[in-house]
Amino acid sequence: MGNLLYLAHRLPYPPNKGDKVRSFHLLRHLAAKHRIFLGTFIDDPLDEACVDKLREFCEEIRAVRLSPGLARFGSLRGLFGGEALSLPYYRDGRLRAWVNRTIEQRGIDAAVVFSAAMAQYLDAFPGERTLVDFCDVDSAKWTQYASARRWPLSWIYRREGERLLSFERRIAASAAHSFFSTENETELFLRSAPEFRGKVSAMRNGVDSDYFSPRHEFASPYAAGEIPLVFTGAMDYWPNVDAVEWFAKAIFPRLEARPGVRFHIVGRNPAAAVLALAGERVAVSGTVPDVRPYLRHAAVVVAPLRIARGIQNKVLEAMAMGRPVVVASGCGGAVDAVAGRDFLLADSADEHVRQIGGLLDSPARRAGIGEAARRRVLDRYSWEAHLSAIDPHLAAMP
Repeated sequence: MGNLLYLAHRLPYPPNKGDKVRSFHLLRHLAAKHRIFLGTFIDDPLDEACVDKLREFCEEIRAVRLSPGLARFGSLRGLFGGEALSLPYYRDGRLRAWVNRTIEQRGIDAAVVFSAAMAQYLDAFPGERTLVDFCDVDSAKWTQYASARRWPLSWIYRREGERLLSFERRIAASAAHSFFSTENETELFLRSAPEFRGKVSAMRNGVDSDYFSPRHEFASPYAAGEIPLVFTGAMDYWPNVDAVEWFAKAIFPRLEARPGVRFHIVGRNPAAAVLALAGERVAVSGTVPDVRPYLRHAAVVVAPLRIARGIQNKVLEAMAMGRPVVVASGCGGAVDAVAGRDFLLADSADEHVRQIGGLLDSPARRAGIGEAARRRVLDRYSWEAHLSAIDPHLAAMP
């Protein structure tokens, strides 16, 4: 049992979006063997009520309010300082003072950083006692965004990718070890920074298969006679917005002639572009208290993500619920499962139409893929099994 500083860019509760799912389960795993001192930001006022729920895992919590609008304005300082905009976005004097005081007064044995930007708070802390969970290669994500946007956003995003990669390399060089959420993300980083082979590795996501289980009974949130095609996720996240816009405009019109078929977009904070999709055959739910009923009664879960990589929790959760999932290969390729048996891959609009149409035509095939998906999750996606990868590195701390 040691004193562990855990820094996360967003309060790790509730676990209702991808990064918070991972950061919460990592926190819970670490808390089983260590005293946790959590430093984090609250960027959603609704999350303030959740701070107390984390006290059972933490010795102390410093959660600083972050206004996304003000933070975006403040991040522009990075343009003048030559650094990635993500760094001033998450830079706060109050949190830095708490981190420094905690290190000085609480006998911190080691630090775990969740998300690269939070590593800026550990400039004076020994790198050999620091572990970093990058999750994804964020620098590559910004570069990918640049290719899908026009100038000047394309220039800003490309610059962000370059500056952030430089910072990621510096952090990886100083840390004892760093992790990514998949082997593919690990190799992507190593292609840009091959000198870190041996200092970075994959620590996969998991899924709570007891919580996300078809054994739970839920009333259907859908109208009688509907055949729901369902997308779940935070709907203010650009890759999700792009996915549902593309699906609603390029794919769904070729499926909606089927009686009863309706596309449901389920997730918090839908952007204006998402709200504009709502109509007779497309439903936008906004925040829901529990996503499981929407998954449990979905005919097909879709994940047509064109500008996202890594293991998407939304895919694992749907598989755990025993639903057939059609997913883009950029995300599905990171899932340790057999395409065609445990889930279906599709990239082009034609492929999505063919795969989804085939499932709609065969209830037996939908059921078979859903059952295989559930078995695969039970076999390969325990959170504890994956997160235990961090334990030997903590045990080896000087």
